[in-house]
Amino acid sequence: LIEKMADVSLKEAALIVGVVAACYWNSLFCGFVFDDVSAILDNKDLHPSTPLKNLFQNDFWGTPMSEERSHKSYRPLTVLTFRLNYLFSELNAVSYHFLNLIFHVVVCIVFLKVCKLFLDSRSSLVASLLFAVHPIHTEAVTGVVGRAELLSSIFFLAAFLSYTKSKGPNNTIVWAPIAVTVFLVAVATLCKEQGITVVGICCVYEVFIAQGYTLPVLLDTAVQILRGKGSIPFSMLQTLLKLIVLMFSTLLLVVVRVQVIQSQLPVFTRFDNPAAVSPSPARQLTFNYLLPVNAWLLLNPSELCCDWTMGTIPLVESLLDVRNVATLTFFCFLGSLIVFSLRYPGDSSKAVLMALCLLVLPFIPASNLFFPVGFVVAERVLYVPSMGFCILVAHGWKKLSNKSVLRKISWVCLAVVLFTHALKTLHRNWDWESEYTLFMSALKVNKNNAKLWNNVGHALENEKNFERALQFFIQATQVQPDDIGAHMNVGRTYKNLNKTKEAEESYMIAKSLMPQIIPGKKYAARVAPNHLNVYINLANLIRANESRLEEADQLYRQAISMRPDFKQAYISRGELLLKMNKPLKAKEAYLRALELDRTNADLWYNLAIVYIELKDPTEALKNFNRALELNPTHKLALFNSALLMQESGDARLRPEAKQRLLHYVKEEPQDANGYFNLGMLAMDDKKDMEAETWMKKAIRLQPNFRSALFNLALLYSQTAKELMALPVLEDLLRYYPDHTKGLILKGDILMNQKKDIVGAKTCFEKILELDPNNVQGKHNLCVVYFEERDLIKAEKCLVETLALAPHEEYIQRHLNIVRSKIASLGATEQLSPPADGTAPVAATEKENSFQNLKEVKTEQKTTQTAVENNKQYSKNKKRTQKNNIDKDTPKKSTKEMKDIEKKRVAALKRLEEIERILNGE
Repeated sequence: LIEKMADVSLKEAALIVGVVAACYWNSLFCGFVFDDVSAILDNKDLHPSTPLKNLFQNDFWGTPMSEERSHKSYRPLTVLTFRLNYLFSELNAVSYHFLNLIFHVVVCIVFLKVCKLFLDSRSSLVASLLFAVHPIHTEAVTGVVGRAELLSSIFFLAAFLSYTKSKGPNNTIVWAPIAVTVFLVAVATLCKEQGITVVGICCVYEVFIAQGYTLPVLLDTAVQILRGKGSIPFSMLQTLLKLIVLMFSTLLLVVVRVQVIQSQLPVFTRFDNPAAVSPSPARQLTFNYLLPVNAWLLLNPSELCCDWTMGTIPLVESLLDVRNVATLTFFCFLGSLIVFSLRYPGDSSKAVLMALCLLVLPFIPASNLFFPVGFVVAERVLYVPSMGFCILVAHGWKKLSNKSVLRKISWVCLAVVLFTHALKTLHRNWDWESEYTLFMSALKVNKNNAKLWNNVGHALENEKNFERALQFFIQATQVQPDDIGAHMNVGRTYKNLNKTKEAEESYMIAKSLMPQIIPGKKYAARVAPNHLNVYINLANLIRANESRLEEADQLYRQAISMRPDFKQAYISRGELLLKMNKPLKAKEAYLRALELDRTNADLWYNLAIVYIELKDPTEALKNFNRALELNPTHKLALFNSALLMQESGDARLRPEAKQRLLHYVKEEPQDANGYFNLGMLAMDDKKDMEAETWMKKAIRLQPNFRSALFNLALLYSQTAKELMALPVLEDLLRYYPDHTKGLILKGDILMNQKKDIVGAKTCFEKILELDPNNVQGKHNLCVVYFEERDLIKAEKCLVETLALAPHEEYIQRHLNIVRSKIASLGATEQLSPPADGTAPVAATEKENSFQNLKEVKTEQKTTQTAVENNKQYSKNKKRTQKNNIDKDTPKKSTKEMKDIEKKRVAALKRLEEIERILNGE
């Protein structure tokens, strides 16, 4: 009969699906808000690159269970479903919300099946529909992290349904359903901790429903046994055996769970749960008062709030507090229902008993009665308890509707309740659209919670609306003056507004609120670990002042002394020590941080930067590679390791360097530096066409890219495309008029290719205006004087050039040649051109000879012109490195240096031939 009643018809299932869809369709338009950020957006366990085993080693938020900051919420199967969502749609919120909606439909249908065990079909459908539309469920269904409740509930109810099949004919035990029950309990617990409470419900069901005992019967039997007037009935022995197996299995699960959290409860502060740290009787009175508060939310879900921590519910500190009346009323009503359900036989008492079990037992872990939790009230934890509430309402409605006088009004009331609840749910979903809408809706309900003011500020801060964010953060400090986090938020916002003085004052206030170190007492037990960031934030602020670096270092060391496993303090101190030019101490800091976390790619990256400072490129490359093993898309590691390979001069490393730069530009397609360095690699490999393509792409993204413009022009000049180089040089000199190498190259091209002596002279004179001691510019100007047939001026110019570079033999030789030609021509009048503008034969020969000399020298100097580069390693683990910095003395590979030397030797040989010709005339 029970099996037949428990069947759910297709019409009933379709009705539930339709109602849920009507209530929650708009949840698909909501984003990731509140706890979703930590559980989804910031949780690396969702990424396919993270090993699956990490899901079973970390908590719900991706923090290792072994770490003290872990919340100890162990829900690997829920995280696994998030990972599946990520696999199919990455961070598209629609798929996450849609799956939550599907799970809620499943829960409603399975709940209908459970209801039919204790209620008639009509009442069961009423209970299921009320459960489907109840507004208290929006946090569990529309909030993505509420999936833990949904999944746990599915296996929770499935475990119970399985257990109901453990009673065979003639009260025999069927062990298979019990085994399935234990397995499903374990699965439910791996979705959320409260899943284990279904065991208590199974026990109550076995004793009072399956066996049909009442409390008076049990007491009478116990008295008879104790008096020795009877023995334990066989049916009762069988019941005890089932309960022992069930309880033993549960105990085993509890032991495993305790081992997982390493026998440590999570650390919460008085801001999370003020009553948990309050003295008696305030602690007990407040915790007991929270029970009627939760019951009222089920009864009247008109004012819902996403966060009930901090000052939302003031402490009940006295027995004279009027709120104690609500507590007494609640316990009286609950007690009367318990007495009725346990004392009297019949279907009505059984329905009430199971409703109470579903209402009370799953709520116990969140009740604060046995151990403190990290919240005061949380609407999502009422998801399963609301099942019991819905059964009670449906059962009460059945009693009323059976009376002819109240039948119509009962139907009207039911319709009104279902309709208003559905509307409220639909409206409430929109509150979860964004963090701003969510927290603003919460402030309408409660203005005494500083956390809500802070969270609205965070939402505005994410939108870069710092002025408005500051107003909300300041309001948080006024609502809760001792809230360390609120003062830190104010300080950070002032910093974003470039008000460093005000920022420092706020950080100092937050620092003054930190508990003082008490010898022998563990610091972390008295403060939230993230509050220690006040030292980090303050140090990061003041270290911008070069005169306060030691003061900043002292703050980092203070944070480390308070918490030796404070990883971020070591990381930040390492960055500071690099800034202070203390790479060895920075290395020590990073190595200490790596002892705490060897899976942090940023740490390996920062250590690589330290090795670059220590002039150890081999170790630097090893650490870059380690960072990329942990995070193959680490952008800075990809970029800087490629530069390191390129600068090594090892041609064997160039293919890998190219692959990393290609990966980098895939990750950062709008960063011109990636394309520029690909072009430099192509130039190293003599792939001129490829180099040209990359350089042009870099310039398209950044038209004023100094290094890319010059090197593209240089590439053209080296590949006999000098005329194509000129417009590029024009762009370069428009942005950077004082670019010396650009001026030299432009002058060479104008003189050699365009025969524009005036233009070349202008370029070289400009160089000497910028740098009167520029040897190359001055030598080329001497060549211009010769082109103008002014040998005396050319001689004087070469003498001055030789004074600037007395060890340059080519200048001395050129000077000798010019003096030789002057002597051979004899008289001063011969040095001047004829009136008709034609040069004498001797002058023409000299001009041709000097032209050859100039081309040889120009070739030689152009070959040695420094290839402009912008290679610079970032020392900041999360910020974009500075770019577009010229290196006048770049590091060339050994092969390149040999090529240059060969060209230099060839140029000198040609120079010698010219000198012999000139001397022989």
